[in-house]
Amino acid sequence: MAITWVLFTLMAALMQAWRNAFQKQLSTTVDVYGTTLARFLFAPIFAFSYLAFIYHHQPVSSTVSFSPKFWLYVLIAGISQIYATALMVKLFQQKNYAIGIGLAKSEAILAALIGVVFLHEHLTGWGWVGVLIGAVAVFLLSKGRHQTELSMKTLMIGLGSGLCFAITSLLVREASLELTMLPFLHRAAWVLCSLISFQCVILLLYLGLFSRQTLYKMWQRLGMTFKVSVCSFLASLGWFSAMSMQSVAIVKTLGQIEILFSLLISAFFFKEKLAKSDHLGLWLVIVAAIMVIWA
Repeated sequence: MAITWVLFTLMAALMQAWRNAFQKQLSTTVDVYGTTLARFLFAPIFAFSYLAFIYHHQPVSSTVSFSPKFWLYVLIAGISQIYATALMVKLFQQKNYAIGIGLAKSEAILAALIGVVFLHEHLTGWGWVGVLIGAVAVFLLSKGRHQTELSMKTLMIGLGSGLCFAITSLLVREASLELTMLPFLHRAAWVLCSLISFQCVILLLYLGLFSRQTLYKMWQRLGMTFKVSVCSFLASLGWFSAMSMQSVAIVKTLGQIEILFSLLISAFFFKEKLAKSDHLGLWLVIVAAIMVIWA
């Protein structure tokens, strides 16, 4: 099981990097709410198919029961993730967008602080060092060649996004821990189905009532929307499964290797050049990843 959470995290990071790349392309013609909905639109189909698959191949005798706490965690996590994504898109409007993205990646250290203070999670000394090194790496990679001053507005939006993502991840783990009658794969699958379905329904209702034009634009780019949904489902599957087995701070710090995947996609898919500070940041991401695995 020790290696299993690592593999799930690496899959999640890779799929999230591709999802972000596809969302970047989609956001050129679809607004923030449509781009957010694209993450969830087709994902429930895959999520429930995956749930049926694991029950078929690994049957369990226990009957699943959902406590009020489970639904509360899913509700708050779902809303937090929607706000986190909306704030991320807002960062596109900032002049120093790259630094803001790095601030949004403060999720790992914020999750560590909240988890230890409020949820009684525990990190070893090496784990904390790995989290801090990962935070430095993210800042270096976000700054890149753009030597710009950090505005208060970008600071607040970036940290707000990171905080919302951290709350989402922590509550996903708490929801999973409510299903103690099930193996970890089944727990993660139920949380995945519940969360994605809630987010899909609430965003579809909102856009159907207030912005049908957005739905029409998504229909025009159905292929790209489908790619975003598939990558989002696989990323969430990886995150949720890993966080069912390991603390959020550790998973998210290792998950910062997503930046390595993103930079490779940037270089080879979008044909963008890497800045000198990117190379130092990449090595720090690798160091942080090794430290949290050892921790």
